Amino acid sequence: QNMRKNVKINVENATEFMYVLPIVVKAFEMEIIPANRIVAQIGETLILTCNTTGCASPSFSWRTQMDNPLGGTVNNHRTYSTLTMNPVSVVNSHDYLCTVFCGEQEKKEKSIKVELYSFPSDPIIEIRPSSLVYGERVTVICKIPDVYPSDHLEVILKKDELVLHEENFYEDDSTNTETKTVTYSFKYTSEDIGKEITCVAKLPIANMDFEPKERVTSQKLNANFGPQNTIITVSPDNPPMEGDSLNLTCVTESNPSPQIIWRKHLADESIQHLIENNVLSIPDARFNDSGLYICEVINLVTNKTEKATVDIVIQGAPNIAELSIEPSATVQEGENVSIQCSAESNPPPKIILRRKADSTDMGPYSEGRVLVLSSVTFLHGGNYECVAENSFGESKSDITLNVEFPPQNITVLVYPSENVKEGENVTITCSTYSNPPSQMVLKKVHQEKEIILPSVNGTFILYNVTKNDTGRYLLDVFNEVGNNIKVIEIAVVGRLEKPDQMIPLIIAFSCVAAVAVPVVAILIYVSRKAKINGSYSLVKALRLKV
Repeated sequence: QNMRKNVKINVENATEFMYVLPIVVKAFEMEIIPANRIVAQIGETLILTCNTTGCASPSFSWRTQMDNPLGGTVNNHRTYSTLTMNPVSVVNSHDYLCTVFCGEQEKKEKSIKVELYSFPSDPIIEIRPSSLVYGERVTVICKIPDVYPSDHLEVILKKDELVLHEENFYEDDSTNTETKTVTYSFKYTSEDIGKEITCVAKLPIANMDFEPKERVTSQKLNANFGPQNTIITVSPDNPPMEGDSLNLTCVTESNPSPQIIWRKHLADESIQHLIENNVLSIPDARFNDSGLYICEVINLVTNKTEKATVDIVIQGAPNIAELSIEPSATVQEGENVSIQCSAESNPPPKIILRRKADSTDMGPYSEGRVLVLSSVTFLHGGNYECVAENSFGESKSDITLNVEFPPQNITVLVYPSENVKEGENVTITCSTYSNPPSQMVLKKVHQEKEIILPSVNGTFILYNVTKNDTGRYLLDVFNEVGNNIKVIEIAVVGRLEKPDQMIPLIIAFSCVAAVAVPVVAILIYVSRKAKINGSYSLVKALRLKV
């Protein structure tokens, strides 16, 4: 209904104008979406929408024409209403009617026809028996799952392009989804190997628009055989080097697919189980990965087993696996010592064991895995190295032999002499060579008790001696390995009360002797030290090792 309204507008200092504005009001209408007819697959979700225009507050009502249950959920909104079927089932195969009231006077209604079908998946083929034997009968079973309406179903069985069997279900009166089965048997021959069995299912329903209306499944006829012609391929095919990635693949002919087990033949004749897979991967090859690998293939249907082997040899520069000293890295003089070195590589390495030194005279040397040192002395102590080499390179490793021995080359200096006068100081200095370093104790032999005197870096000082200091002193030099005792006789005499003409001469001689004796002693020690160390250094020799 159209209505007009006159509007009067006054404009200052202007003529009056009259405008007529048309206002359009929509009429009350309704529609159903989708319109008239809908084809839905059982098991899916279907939503019907009843929509209105031209009514501010409509009310909705849904029903079937035969007043059957709706089989869905109604949701009303301001200007539309929905009927949701989730999932769609055979009870939803109806004409649905939507009625809309606008106020008390106006009413409209429309209907929609819901048509259903079910053709959800491809056929399933079963071939029996699973283990095919020439000359025996084979049964092919084709199953078409959840079909509706089944009275339109058509099924064709083919072997390659040859039609074996056709069947339809036009007389079927099923009222719900059903799985339909078609069966056919024939004699299995050698010519059938590799041929394809195909099941074609069609659901042609006139005036129903859905896809697909035809579903197809195929399966080959394969006899069970094998395993046979089993081999192992190695990748990469060039000789493997240490650190390379290596893949061993077991290739065989078998139907059905076989079980594959990898094993390794160990040096002690035992067999190590590895993995159950057709590919054995060695991501970072080591020398100990070398060996005989076995691929065992088992067909559980034919109950047959076949094996293939490959010998893997990993090449590379040597790795020193062990460097040791027997019985221990720390020994005592006189013991027998064995230095042992083992290395792994391919090709096998040449092993050299030797004393490590800067000079060309390297001392003990062995071209082999063992260097034997009999009745070792302190001269055998030091660093030894193992050198392993082959055509791909070399490897070195060091170890230290520590030879312990008791104090040796003990030198005792008494200053100014063993015969002194009262009031003088007596200095006793001791030097020695030992491993581990020595300790020193000076003891005075006394009738009643033993007096022990302290030492400062191998030096003992008797201050302001008296006649009571006269006697025998024992100097005990020792370490964990052994000890050595030196005896010192100290004689203290009283001072002369009258000067003697010989005193200046004696004093001069004593001074010379006091200087000469230590110097001579030091030179003797330096000479011996030079013999031990193979070199002469006055500065080094003066650093007396206690």
